[in-house]
Amino acid sequence: MSIKSGEETSSHNKETEDSSDKKHVIILAIESSCDETAAAVVRDGRDVLSNIISSQIALHTVYGGVVPEIASRKHVEKVNYCVREALSQADLKLEDIDAIAVTYGPGLVGALLVGVSEAKALSFATGIPLVGVHHIEGHISANYIENKDLEPPFVCLVVSGGHSHLVVVKDYGEYEIIGQTRDDAAGEAFDKVARAIGLGYPGGPKIDKAAREGDPDAISFPAAKIADAEYDFSFSGLKSAVLNYINIQRMQGDDFNKNDLAASFQKAVVDVLTEHAIRACKEYGYDKLAIAGGVASNTALRTSLENACKENNIKFYRPSPVLCTDNAAMIGAAGYYEYMKGVRADLTLNAVPNLPLGDRERRFHGRQSM
Repeated sequence: MSIKSGEETSSHNKETEDSSDKKHVIILAIESSCDETAAAVVRDGRDVLSNIISSQIALHTVYGGVVPEIASRKHVEKVNYCVREALSQADLKLEDIDAIAVTYGPGLVGALLVGVSEAKALSFATGIPLVGVHHIEGHISANYIENKDLEPPFVCLVVSGGHSHLVVVKDYGEYEIIGQTRDDAAGEAFDKVARAIGLGYPGGPKIDKAAREGDPDAISFPAAKIADAEYDFSFSGLKSAVLNYINIQRMQGDDFNKNDLAASFQKAVVDVLTEHAIRACKEYGYDKLAIAGGVASNTALRTSLENACKENNIKFYRPSPVLCTDNAAMIGAAGYYEYMKGVRADLTLNAVPNLPLGDRERRFHGRQSM
């Protein structure tokens, strides 16, 4: 990795370079919010020149979930490699980079700190501008990479291990949360149910696979709805209903079909996500729906939303599975639009593990504005 001289790479010189002389804006992006160490190079917010992901799934499977301290240590080992490889595959050097974008929240604080420290060190050494990116904004922006025609405004359903949001994307970087989970996120519920029925970790892909062999109507589970908030979710009750069913079957000495249980649980999750998303599009007057986050790669959810969108004349957008899980390309896409708006971070940028996406999220979870 090449480093510029101090004279050539001062922040002032980089910031005041005549942007009209440049044909493209190139973003180096870093992501380390959980258990994937990732770096990518993205051009003009939509074209991915490289996307390097070092996964820790095999490492954490032994423990049945992500161990934060282990994740942080592995990020330290891998982050320099990922950055070098991203630049190499893009056939670029740091001299070619216009900005460094990095996830600074939400996520595991130790994991976030590794990526933020890497990005700040590179910015300090080279004078390349630094842009902090919200992890969920990154997931939403993954849709811009494969759907070149997608422009705001639209509705986005964000479903991952830590988040379940219905968001109106009013403009690039401008979001209104109209619905969210009050307790467990959808991905969290998938992991807990998978563990309970002996499928192991990670739960989402294993539930998805088992459900294909099961009957989704075999067991009736409650809908994950909130009576006084039509767009909110509550997956804790659904998870508890599944655990109660398993306990009752075992106490009675009865066996249960894991595939049927997985399919029935998945149907309960998919039905409420689809219902809320379609209703939001219709009632808010949007004809475009996108999905984002790790659970957005679930085949049943993608099929359900695609069919529902066709029935309601709504255009459906979804990233490929590799862009649904944590990656740096999505951070580069989000970072590009922040950079073009003039957003810059200085070297005081810090990890914010509970970084909110909007006011409504703060109200439900008691988070303070950062």
